Amino acid sequence: MSGFVEKPEPVQVPGLVHLHTGKVRDLYQNEAGDLVMVASDRTSAYDWVLPTVIPDKGRILTQLSLWWFDKFADLAPSHVLSTELPPGAPADWAGRTLVCKSLQMIPVECVARGYLTGSGLAEYNESRTVCGLALPEGLVDGSELPAPIFTPATKAAVGDHDENVSYEEVARQVGAETAANLRQTTLAVYGRARDIARDRGIILADTKFEFGYDGDTLVLADEVLTPDSSRFWPADRWEPGRSQPSFDKQFVRDWLTSPASGWDRTSEEPPPPLPQEIVEATRAKYTEAYERLTGVAWS
Repeated sequence: MSGFVEKPEPVQVPGLVHLHTGKVRDLYQNEAGDLVMVASDRTSAYDWVLPTVIPDKGRILTQLSLWWFDKFADLAPSHVLSTELPPGAPADWAGRTLVCKSLQMIPVECVARGYLTGSGLAEYNESRTVCGLALPEGLVDGSELPAPIFTPATKAAVGDHDENVSYEEVARQVGAETAANLRQTTLAVYGRARDIARDRGIILADTKFEFGYDGDTLVLADEVLTPDSSRFWPADRWEPGRSQPSFDKQFVRDWLTSPASGWDRTSEEPPPPLPQEIVEATRAKYTEAYERLTGVAWS
């Protein structure tokens, strides 16, 4: 069992229809048919949405995504139409709300990996492959790959786990042309982001994107290159062969699986609330990622 420990009630706003409550974002539709995405301060780990929020997290994710969207306009347009608050929206939505095009979404998590870790490492240790792609012998946790790879996954509902799939399976599901377009665009965006992050002393180990079609145009959607959707490592502390220090929610995962939490991940019991020191440290990591990447102090 997994999902929400405590599922929140959606905020009711005149002129908006609530469509979905996700792990982090709440989705509405306005009277023009556009989507209104509101990034909350919720955090998730191990397919659970935790009962403890991380203050400012939704704003950091939104502002960082906007910063990145501008970097890729020539590679893939974004779904963002406006950052203006809808009339009647609560003041707390400021800085965390995007008005977006309604797209025909593609049900694939488009993952790019430049380094070996996480589920990719687990598969590699068993078969020397990741999503069916053969990799050289001798790689360890944190190894840089010979070249970035496209390792797609299924898009799971809240409480379910994304499953890695082969490129051939993606082509079967969405068609060969769309699959090729997804792979090419994902690796192009990752490559540019990796270089930008590297210039700022950060290793972009892996990340995931979501895309949809606006007519015949492939559009970059949802969030991009945030600590929720990416693994960011400090370059000066990179050391293959061990778990890397990070600017993402791996810090939360590590606490949940430590003896300090008292939680058994294999049980059906929901995870416990995060202690205040973990909340503060996680917020600091998200803030540092924003500041190091953008060069702007978080306020």
